[in-house]
Amino acid sequence: MYKSNFKLIFSAIILLMITACDSMLEEKNYGNPTVEDMVKQEKNVSLLVGQAYADVKWLHDHWGYWGVNALVSDECVCPVRNPGKHWSDGGYWSNLNTHNWDAFGDAFKNIWNTTISGAVLCNKVLKTLDTNKATMSEAVYNQYVSELEVLRTYYYFNLFDCFGRVPYLEEFKEEAVPLSEPNVVWSKLVNSLEKNASNLPVVNDANRAGNYGRVTQGFAYALLARLYLNAESYGCTPQNVQVTGINNVTDFYTKAAASCQKVITSGSYSIEQDFFKNFAIENQDSKENIFVIVEDGNADFDKRSSGTMENKLRMIMLTLHYSQQTTYNLIEKPWNGFAARPKFIQRYAETDVRGPGNEGMGTKNTKRWGWFVGKVYGEDGSTQLIDDNNSPVEIVPEITSLTNATWNDGARLFKYEIDKQKKYAYAENDFVLFRYADVLYMNEEAILRGGSGTSVINTTNFQRIRKRAFAYDTDGGASKIYTSLTLDELANERGREFAWENIRRRDLIRFGKFNDPNYIDYVSATENFRKWFPIPFSVIEKSPRDSQGKPLWTQNVGY
Repeated sequence: MYKSNFKLIFSAIILLMITACDSMLEEKNYGNPTVEDMVKQEKNVSLLVGQAYADVKWLHDHWGYWGVNALVSDECVCPVRNPGKHWSDGGYWSNLNTHNWDAFGDAFKNIWNTTISGAVLCNKVLKTLDTNKATMSEAVYNQYVSELEVLRTYYYFNLFDCFGRVPYLEEFKEEAVPLSEPNVVWSKLVNSLEKNASNLPVVNDANRAGNYGRVTQGFAYALLARLYLNAESYGCTPQNVQVTGINNVTDFYTKAAASCQKVITSGSYSIEQDFFKNFAIENQDSKENIFVIVEDGNADFDKRSSGTMENKLRMIMLTLHYSQQTTYNLIEKPWNGFAARPKFIQRYAETDVRGPGNEGMGTKNTKRWGWFVGKVYGEDGSTQLIDDNNSPVEIVPEITSLTNATWNDGARLFKYEIDKQKKYAYAENDFVLFRYADVLYMNEEAILRGGSGTSVINTTNFQRIRKRAFAYDTDGGASKIYTSLTLDELANERGREFAWENIRRRDLIRFGKFNDPNYIDYVSATENFRKWFPIPFSVIEKSPRDSQGKPLWTQNVGY
């Protein structure tokens, strides 16, 4: 139901965008409604605001934000596979894995373009609402302005998280602005969320469907907690930020915990008994997922920018072995690319359902696991498949070499449910961006780092995270719950729990492990400046100029 409502909204957006085209305002009206007429009804305002979500779908592509954040982290690797030099691409993927990227990477350009595009569209719709403010009730106007400003904050957050120095704007205008420094951007993002979060709807069972895939109060406070928790990793100090109530370093963590508590005490979310419900093909019923990218597995895709960037969830195709098309009766042949780095897989206990498991039967496994290793059998389950190299297909967690891996090397992500019925051309699973489990873990980490707050470690929801991870144990995981935590264990646990969920890179930076080759396989470039990505060369090359002819946008230090 949630997903069908969301799809209906976006179908209506197309009509709205046509009828609300700015050029119409310069023509005589022959019966089509004007923007002023349309925004008199709240449902139309909702549709108008809904169009600003279009660019969120670019965040989960391997040629965009998700791809680079996963590949530079300990959770993901894309080796060159021989014979055939599959995934060589001039060393592009390997350079991300080793941290030897440069300013010419396609993904950096894609991130810059798509996040700014989303932020600009938010500003444009905000201008439309402001122009037509008199036709709306104050409550409707305030709610949707807050929704747009929080969504704009999220677009800028993703841009900021990558590059630090960004051209931040809170109004729609053609004029280019200089790059703001990281502490300035961080302050503006935080202040926007502090201002708007309470105006957004609190999710409950009655309104959950209507708010599915849209920013809510729970989302705003979860994002705010993420910003406070990572403040120091962004170079923020009590002296260089402009946020009320930050007088010393521990205030960052106290405010992070307080933001988490806003989500926790709302009663909007709960930890699912089954870890995999959050990643099912029909995962819209999860009460743990706070914000997702709503997928339509049978809609046409769009391509944007360089590479082969698409607005479809293609994670399953990225990771499965070519031969698993036969095993699972898939429409499209998988691409045999992304896998787990060996050290990362070693951090899972053998009975942790989020890991590769201990059954050892490959595709004959009887239980559900978060990663796949083992022999690959045909659809009937009786014959081990032979690949195009005339080699038996058996996925192993080891990787022979980053530049000379076999087709079988590396554990494959399995937590997103696979469509084995050929119902969808693309993944129908909604991609998870924020989960309640993250809020609970952030709350505990903020306290461990010195913040004041209310611990949730003894609550049913918190303990359920670990219990379900060991649900196959004879005691149902009861012996695996945490009664206390250390930062080192939390760093490992967050990796296990949130693998490939778009947050690992920033976690590693915060825990001081991002440029540590002892923690992350294959890392060879360890300079601190790499905690920020380079501003794309194409952006620097076309930088606007100031009145003196000097470029407004300059490259990040070190590149």
